[in-house]
Amino acid sequence: MATLAEDRPQTMAPGEREARVDLAAAYRLVALYGWDDLIFTHLSARVPGPEHHFLINPYDMMFEEITASSLVKIDVAGNPVGPTTHPVNPAGFTIHSAIHMAREDAAAVMHLHTPNGQAVSAMEFGLLPHTQTAMIAGGDVAYHDYEGIATDLEERERLVADIGAKNAMILRNHGTLAVGNSVAACFLRLYFLERACEAQVKMLSAGRENLNTPPQGTPEKVAGQSAPAGMGMLAERLAWPALLRKLDRIDPSYRD
Repeated sequence: MATLAEDRPQTMAPGEREARVDLAAAYRLVALYGWDDLIFTHLSARVPGPEHHFLINPYDMMFEEITASSLVKIDVAGNPVGPTTHPVNPAGFTIHSAIHMAREDAAAVMHLHTPNGQAVSAMEFGLLPHTQTAMIAGGDVAYHDYEGIATDLEERERLVADIGAKNAMILRNHGTLAVGNSVAACFLRLYFLERACEAQVKMLSAGRENLNTPPQGTPEKVAGQSAPAGMGMLAERLAWPALLRKLDRIDPSYRD
């Protein structure tokens, strides 16, 4: 779906163009890895500046169609800022707006409904520390109980309280979520969480009684070795530039 000329942003705040390109890339990567859910779920990014504006997907586009210019700028209530021919799902921004507004470091928030993420979210014991990836992700994961489809604005307070200062969350009976001070950091956290969930679903086919439990203290050691600051540097300096090169080889139109 091409972006109409009247949809293209006419003026941008400093840093907005870069935020648009990174967020569009994240949408394409979610589609590439098979994590999308038709037109549903959302990835959002804060527009630099004091206006409390955010970027989010047009509700009528598949993730592999999204480009930098097709992203819709919205306010904290999920309403479009400026004219657009694309619909926006304000209810879909409920979860995102809660975290964006409560945490200054939440430059990006990403939420998925993958089968593996939903499966682990429905497991009473949550994410098990039985793989290195789960140990990397697990030390920074919070949990939030399911309250129905996220249209109740009052739920935002409980979401914020549950995630606290952590940068990832398993939404019980729902899916996964990650937070980052950049799109790059947010995406890498989501990647590790999703990979950990995928591995858990596969390893439980052997039966939980047959799993090898890591030595006591190992999960905590790995959590310390993968602190948020270090993960952010790994994302922005190494992983994200490599991912952008991958997208550029496949289809650079996300930059349009």
